[in-house]
Amino acid sequence: MSLRPVFTAAILIGAVASASRPAYAQSELSNQRLAAQVDSIASAVLASTGVPSASVAVVRHGRVVYAHAYGSAKLDPVVAASADMLYGIGSISKQFTAAAVLLLQQDGKLSLDDPVSRFVPGLTRGNEVTIRQLLSHTSGYQDFWPQDYVPPLMEKPITPQGILDRWAKQPLDFDPGTRWQYSNTNFVIAAMIVGKASGMPFFQFLRSHVLNPLGMKSAIDFDALGPSSVQPVGYMRYALGPLRPATSTGAGWMHGAGELAMTASDLALWDVAMIRQSLLAPKSYRAMGTTVLLRNGVSAGYGLGVDVGMMSGHRMIAHNGEVAGFTADNLVFPDDSAAVVVLTNQDAAPADGLIADQIARVLFTTQDATTESRTVLARGIFIGLQLGTIDRSLLTADANAYFSASALQDFAASLHPLGAPTGFVQLSQANRGGMIERSYRVTFATRVLHVWTYEMPDGKLEQYQVAPMG
Repeated sequence: MSLRPVFTAAILIGAVASASRPAYAQSELSNQRLAAQVDSIASAVLASTGVPSASVAVVRHGRVVYAHAYGSAKLDPVVAASADMLYGIGSISKQFTAAAVLLLQQDGKLSLDDPVSRFVPGLTRGNEVTIRQLLSHTSGYQDFWPQDYVPPLMEKPITPQGILDRWAKQPLDFDPGTRWQYSNTNFVIAAMIVGKASGMPFFQFLRSHVLNPLGMKSAIDFDALGPSSVQPVGYMRYALGPLRPATSTGAGWMHGAGELAMTASDLALWDVAMIRQSLLAPKSYRAMGTTVLLRNGVSAGYGLGVDVGMMSGHRMIAHNGEVAGFTADNLVFPDDSAAVVVLTNQDAAPADGLIADQIARVLFTTQDATTESRTVLARGIFIGLQLGTIDRSLLTADANAYFSASALQDFAASLHPLGAPTGFVQLSQANRGGMIERSYRVTFATRVLHVWTYEMPDGKLEQYQVAPMG
């Protein structure tokens, strides 16, 4: 059985080129170039990891410009993945729960600084733990699902209260606000609070106040409906063994913590709303995307249901997800009006993060004549190294010293057997120590390498490095 990706029809959203609208033509050309780069990245990662499929959506300039699915949604019989299929998004669901809480705060029905005991009595130190600490994973409540597989107990249905009775009535793992520790239990409590404060079932509130207003028509309660509600089969592996259908959780376990499934395009609509701040008040978006400080002043690196940080100098609000055969990654760059969504159908696998990270770096790489000429140069150097040679006029004195005779022998011995590269693409560009740092992805039939260079102001290279792509 072949795991080679099967390409399905893509959605390319861009203006039609017109002689009278050259800016539109330029935008269309840019999106076409992006589509080719995304195709190359996704197909290479699926081939190298063996993950069955990926569904990808990209936001540029505050709108969804590309959505495409790769690989196989089902292996026996083989069914090609398509962009309209629903994938479980796992813990990316947590930011939707956080948004529901923030909407209720805007309506005056609760406060982030309320103790959880106001809505859910009987929990350990419920008078001390706040809703904000639930949403930022600083509460101390123990995580009911830290495993990357489904334990036997979780194959059976449970109620949210059943989860809390077992995990949220134990002694806290730490004093509230003193540490950060990921805990699905926090968001089960948060979803129960949404239900009690709103007077309606949690998913009903989410549907009417978040999903419908944003036009996210595909989104479903995957936790309640189960694996038959989505088209891709979720898979798993034992070590390097064959792909097997993943074990599913029983209903109730993912309540508020990982209950959603949807298309990549619909998750991208959520990202667009975050960029435009069109659902929540600006103050609420600021609360969601601001890192929480522990009592000792150390940053948790986490806001409310989202990781917050930087990528290559760009502010990033992100989260990944994993649930019973599915992994997902969602990266939002609010200041750049950009986002990347990657959904895959294998759990405990790295493909979603690898694809998302590489696409994000492509978004921030300027494609101009200089970039293209330096890529041609870098590729030429690589091919020379496969033969054990290098044009020393291109290098500084330091770099020439680095490329000793023994170094060239090692480069040739390790790189020549790979054959000619099938792709050589610049991923990023940044300043470093008065030089320009350029990063490239080099693809072959069986593996992917990372090349990065440091370029002096006069154009000579101070560094040329090659390593496996992590």
